[in-house]
Formats: sequence, structure tokens, C-alpha cells
Amino acid sequence: MKSHLLKIISLAGILALNPVVAPGDAGDAGDNLPDFGDSSGSLISPTREFELGREFMRSVTAQVRLVDDPHIHQYIRRLGERLVSHSDAPRYPFTFFVIEDSSVNAFAGPGGYIGVHTGLILAARNESELAGVLAHEIAHVTQRHLLRAYESAQQLSLPTAAATIAALLLGAATGSDAGIAAASAIQAGNIQHQLNFTRANEKEADRIGIQTLERSGFDPYGMPSFFERLYQSTRLYGSASIPEFLSTHPVTSDRIAETMERAAQFGNARENDSTEFQLARARLKVTTANDTRPVLREYAALSAKPDAGPADHYGLALAKWRNGETAAARELLQNLLASDPDRILYRTTLAELQMEAGNPREALQLYKETLALYPGDLEVGEYYASALLRTGQAGAARSQVLDMLRDRQARTPAMYELWGKAARIAGPEWETRQASAELHFLRGNFPLAVEQLEQALKYPELSHYDEARVRARLKEFKAAIEERNKK
Repeated sequence: MKSHLLKIISLAGILALNPVVAPGDAGDAGDNLPDFGDSSGSLISPTREFELGREFMRSVTAQVRLVDDPHIHQYIRRLGERLVSHSDAPRYPFTFFVIEDSSVNAFAGPGGYIGVHTGLILAARNESELAGVLAHEIAHVTQRHLLRAYESAQQLSLPTAAATIAALLLGAATGSDAGIAAASAIQAGNIQHQLNFTRANEKEADRIGIQTLERSGFDPYGMPSFFERLYQSTRLYGSASIPEFLSTHPVTSDRIAETMERAAQFGNARENDSTEFQLARARLKVTTANDTRPVLREYAALSAKPDAGPADHYGLALAKWRNGETAAARELLQNLLASDPDRILYRTTLAELQMEAGNPREALQLYKETLALYPGDLEVGEYYASALLRTGQAGAARSQVLDMLRDRQARTPAMYELWGKAARIAGPEWETRQASAELHFLRGNFPLAVEQLEQALKYPELSHYDEARVRARLKEFKAAIEERNKK
């Protein structure tokens, strides 16, 4: 146990020196949070908690691979936001992200950052089951179940505290550093103890989560049915194959019975599943497969059945495309689009295929038409900006990106990279520096972010308004460095 904790603290130190990409810019969202207290009456400020959350994400992404597929990212965000809007803290600024990992797991971190493994999405049979897990994790945050762990972490520097929590939540135990102090190991032990949910925590998260499910229009049985399947799988295959989710959220037959009783109080809600979930699941299954030939055979068999649904045909189209059968994939996608002409995923996938097949005009027209149907949609906008850039229309790509960046949810590494590439070609040149600065800031390289903004201020063509804006951002970056260096 002591060796395990020393390794975790070692990793935390390494991550503190090498932070990386967060999935989005939290901005000043923490200012909207109320103060919460734990049973001892002590407080952690909302600003401090959210700063811890942002550092936490930089540490998470140092250890795992995040799914950057625009459709998957937006799907899980929309699902999470739907649940949050019907939770007991609808104004809390949650951030949802997907980790490319085949294990069945999900977790809640500081500041409302909730991670879901691709393995859990693929293990869920319907959207209510996935929503049940998210609702459970949302409840852990809104009910302040991790507050004591955050308070223990406050004795460490901000990046080290965040990296330690990330390492513990992810179960990481690698790395080495001979200079680890015994006090640090004890601190990690304290945090680990507080990260382990009690039975009371789990019962409360179940109760609040089922209530959120029902309010959101999902089947409240989604949570207990998913838990029961995980529990039965461990009994069938033994403890060696226990899902990671059950390691941090122990499930017993009594707990399953209790959640079933709670769900029965509401009855079956309006919605158990959705085409959106099944399509996202099919997309994940194909795009994350190391070998798509077995996946192609699977979807060929599924789509041939009389009760085959849209997701089966979509999965087949995607698998054919991944296996080089472009013409057949295009025909399948066109058929799907004809049957459901307003569905974004069919439109963007067909446009992607057209771009790759050497038909940029058709692709751009499809993106443009889709944006007209769904103005401001981030998924379509990102694809469109990328396509404009690839076809030599850097000025139009820059305008598209700048328009999207007005939305806080669009402030991702991918968007800043697109902005930088477009500005490098179309100008103004100083914007390349600003885009680079924002990207470095998201990745946690604060000094380099400051350097890029200082370089941007040297360009003579900078207007007074733009100069003031850059200086204001520079002040924020320097303040972040000062906060990070506090012990």
C-alpha cells in the first residue's frame, strides 16, 4: 500500500510539471457557483474548486486518450446537460468527456468534470442505462460527496493536488521519484480514503440520480437494470473480470433491490432508448476498433435481419467505408439520409466521406445546408471549418471559427488549432499568436501562453480594441501562473 501511494504521488509530481489539454475552457463558470459546506462546517470556495477541476482535467489527459470525435463529444455533452437541467443543481457548470478505454467505468472529478469510458457506452444497451450512470455521477457532485477529498488536497499545491486526485480516480500507479516525502504519501492516503464513497453516499446518489432520470424523461429503471447486469457478470465470470465501475461504486443485491424499489415509485417513464444513442454507439464501435473486419461482418449480419434499425445500417456504412468500400458506404449513407433527411450525423458522415473521396464541392454544400438547418451547431461548424481550410478557403474558415468561439463550449484545442491554421494563411498574423496562446493555456503551458500574447502585442497592425483585449487576456494568464505557484 505504501509503495502504491508513493508511485501515485510520484506521478502527480510529473504531471504537475507536464500538464496537457483540457476538453474545454471553463472561463469564469466557477463564479456562478454557491458556497457549499461539509458536515464539519468548513468551506471550499467555488472558484478554488473549479480551478482544481481545470487542473484535474489537464492531469487526466496526461494519462488517458480522450475521444475527440465531434459527434461523440457533442452527444455526451447534450445528454449530460439534459440531465443536469433536471437535477437539483441546474446551474452547476458540468463538463462531460469521453475516454477511449474499453473498460466499463465512469467517474466524477472536482468542478463537475465527469468522465465516461467508451467501454461503458458500448456496454449500455439503451440510453436510459447510460443516462442512469451519468445521473448517478452528477448526484455525487451535487451532493458534495467528494468535498472532504478536495479539502484534504488543499494542503498541496494546486497542480499537485489535481494530479493526485486524477491519478487516484483513474487507478494509476506508475512512475518513480526518489525525492518523495513521507508526508506526501500520507496526504495521498487521506485523499484516497475520502475518494472512496461510503454506502450512504452511494444510496444518496442512487436516490437523487433516479429522481433526475425520471425528471429528464428517461426510464428510472435504467440505473438499476444496468447495475444488475454488471453485478451478474461478476458472479458469472468471477471477480477477476470485475468492471472498474464496480470497484469504485460497489453494488450488492440489496442495493439493486433498493434501486428497483425506488424506480418502481415512478414507474416506466416516456423514454427508454433513442436513435441518437444507438447511432453514437455504432459510431464508437466502428471508429475505435483496431480491426474493422470483424465489425463489418457483425453489422452485415445485423443489418440483414428483418428488425434491423437505422444504427445497424449506419454501422454497416461506416464499417464498409473503413474497409475501403467507399462506393457501397456512400450508397448506404445516401439511403439513410433519404429516410431521415434532417439527421445531422448522416449529413456530416456523408460529407466526410465525400471529402475523402475527392468531392469537396459536394461536401461543402452539404455542410452549408446543414448549418442552415441547425445554425450555430458546434459539431457541424467544426467539420465545416475544417473542410473550408482543406479546400483553400482560409478566410472563410477563420470567420467560421471566430463565430463559433463566441460559444464557450466551442473553446477546445481543436477549434484553437483551426483558428491558428486559418489565421496563418489568411491573416491577420497576430491572431496566429493569440490562437497559439489559447491552445498552450488549455494544455497547461502557461509561460508559453504568456510569451505568445506578448509577441502578439508587438504587431503594429493591432487595433486599439484588439490590443486591449489581448492585454486583458495576458493579465488573466499571469494571474493563473501566480495562483498555480501558490503552495
